Amino acid sequence: MLRLRYIYKIHKLMEYIITLFGMLIGVIIPVSVFYWKYKEGKDKNKTIVEISKNLDDSSKLEELLAIFDERKKEPIDYRRNGIITTFVGIGLFLLGYYAIGNILKGVGALIALIGFGTMIAGYLYPNTGKELTDAVEKYEKE
Repeated sequence: MLRLRYIYKIHKLMEYIITLFGMLIGVIIPVSVFYWKYKEGKDKNKTIVEISKNLDDSSKLEELLAIFDERKKEPIDYRRNGIITTFVGIGLFLLGYYAIGNILKGVGALIALIGFGTMIAGYLYPNTGKELTDAVEKYEKE
């Protein structure tokens, strides 16, 4: 009987430890990702400084900085993203319809409508240079 009492206490202790780690994992993962990104950026900056010390020409330094620039140079294609999001929503809706239930059907319908709205925004607001030029020329003709 005494042994069962110890097993029960160990079992309860393990439940508390698992619960604690389960709650902490929601903090540990984002903090570790931010730390990793910080270290990666710090190393990248150190690399740029070391290379720039050995460069004589400033134009080469500008080329180097352009290589490390992570920003996207082309605009976001809302039409493409809208189509992808719409079909993800339709897929979730069908998964809810055939397998899981009403909640997933609602989530799928919501995501599909968000994708449809994004696709409409892509047609209403031209984003590439050619589309903007065509829109301006069409307006000037009127």
